[in-house]
Amino acid sequence: MSERRSETQPESGVPKRPLAEPLNEEAPDAADLLRGVLQDERYEPGMIILDRQEVPLADDGLPAYVAEDTPTPLRGAYIYLSVIGFFCGTIVISALNLGASWSDPIVKIPVLIGAIPLFIAMGEAGLRIARSVPAWWPINRGRALFRAGWVLMIATLALILALAVRAALVA
Repeated sequence: MSERRSETQPESGVPKRPLAEPLNEEAPDAADLLRGVLQDERYEPGMIILDRQEVPLADDGLPAYVAEDTPTPLRGAYIYLSVIGFFCGTIVISALNLGASWSDPIVKIPVLIGAIPLFIAMGEAGLRIARSVPAWWPINRGRALFRAGWVLMIATLALILALAVRAALVA
């Protein structure tokens, strides 16, 4: 027992070392560190900066993702368009659950306001996913088919949304 205690605890005559020793130098400025990394001769003010890092490999040895060569037109506005559709959809679903009919203004107005940005956002998502299908096809056909299924799902949801807009207009 005494041998074990001497292995884990320092002898009483030896002073304990601090876990971290303070440095006398200043930390480098983050802007100085990033200045060389972020230099890209193709960059212009207002331009979207694409991630140009190497693509990591997934567990199966294939690329984790396929890099996007050309961004979609509304890349920056996608979230904002989706939020408008989300809020309008929340109002419509809540009103219908509380007993409103399709002909009530509380249903018609949000359907008409929210459908347009939601169609645009769905088109944007469908375009991005559809572009990834041929990019994945030579690498992994299973992943390409999965993405093609998502394109089909977005098209189905757009059809359902179109039917809801029609129901609100006709009612």
